[in-house]
Order: sequence, then C-alpha cells, then structure tokens
Amino acid sequence: MENVVGARSRLLESVPSPAGEVAAKILAACPTVDVVASEPYFHSSFPAGALMIVERGFVVLRMAPPRMNRSIITCDAGPGRLVLPPASEEALFALVDSQLTVISPNALDALLALPGAAKTMLEQLAVTLGQKQEATGNFGSTWHIDRVRRKLLQLARNYGRVARDGVRIDFPLSHTLLADMVGSSRETVTRSLDELQRVGFVARRGHTYRLLVSPDFVALATQP
Repeated sequence: MENVVGARSRLLESVPSPAGEVAAKILAACPTVDVVASEPYFHSSFPAGALMIVERGFVVLRMAPPRMNRSIITCDAGPGRLVLPPASEEALFALVDSQLTVISPNALDALLALPGAAKTMLEQLAVTLGQKQEATGNFGSTWHIDRVRRKLLQLARNYGRVARDGVRIDFPLSHTLLADMVGSSRETVTRSLDELQRVGFVARRGHTYRLLVSPDFVALATQP
C-alpha cells in the first residue's frame, strides 16, 4: 500500500476548491491498494472500507456461486469509478496493474459533509448503478451475438478512446472474460466475435478491440 499526501483522487479531481482541497486531504489519509493484474483479491485483501475508487487501471468483480459451472462478472470499473469491496463470494481482478483508494466509513461521512464532494460522489454512484442496470438488461437478449455487441458498445462508451479508425477498447478482454460479462459460454463468444469481425463491426488485435463505428454511434447506442 502507498499514498501520496495531497494528491487529488481521480474521483474528485473536478471538485472546485476549497471543498476540493479538503476532500483531497481526506482521501490522502485513506489507504491505497496496488492490485496486480490477473491476481484474485478477496474481501480480506482490503482494509475495512465503505467504497473504493479506481485511481488507475481497470478492475472487475467476479462471482462464482456454488452450483454454477462458470463465474459471472458483477461489476466492471475504470479510472474515477466507484466500486464496492468484494462480497463473500466475489473476487476482484485487475485487467491491468491498477490502484484503488479505500474509503473508510468515517472518511465517507466527512466527504458527504462537503457539498461539492457529495454531489460528485452521488453522480458517480448513479453512473455505477446505471452501468450495472445496463449490463443486467443485456441478459434479456436471447441472441448471444447481440449480448456481445452491446457489451462492446457499453465498454467503448464508458472507457473507449476515440481514434481515426474507430473507438478503441485498450484494456485486455479475453473471450472468457467477455463470456462472464454477458452470461454466455466462451465458445459462443468466440463465434459471436468471429461474426462481428466478419461483418465489419469490430477489429481485434491480441486481447484488445477496435469498434469500427463512429463515436456518435457509440454515444447514442442504448441497451434494452
């Protein structure tokens, strides 16, 4: 763990002073956890906290319920996003080396007493909830290729980087990870991605993807 006193967290970097400076001091006193890519981190891996901020990198929460033959992704989050600590049946994985700030209950109370910080945190919680609802709604499609297409659009909209040749999703997405995100088998996701590449929707390089659509199309795409 490490922390840099006075550093402005990604979550609250837009909060104007003086509230922003006070919030920065509150978060500077909170522990940070460096998360190594692909290693599982459980509830006991983190200090007691009410919420966690992704400062850099990209993380997912994976649940493997008993009596299920595969795991499911319950949450994904990039820089500046809020996540809950892993529940008892969940493990947190980073797709790339990442860093999290763990907000203690006392620190959360102090942040919520600052109007600017409280507004930003409420907005980010709404974003996190919206993403989870969108991901859950995606399970309603019986066509697995639609699930994969919609998940790629969601990831591109929330975390993609606009380039001349499309919208890039730069963090690694394996077929197994995508399968856990959309509730399909890895084999089904592989076939769906092959078809999406054949029709010119997406291009793949290693474990990263480029959506061959306009940024406006990504921004306007909606989920059922």
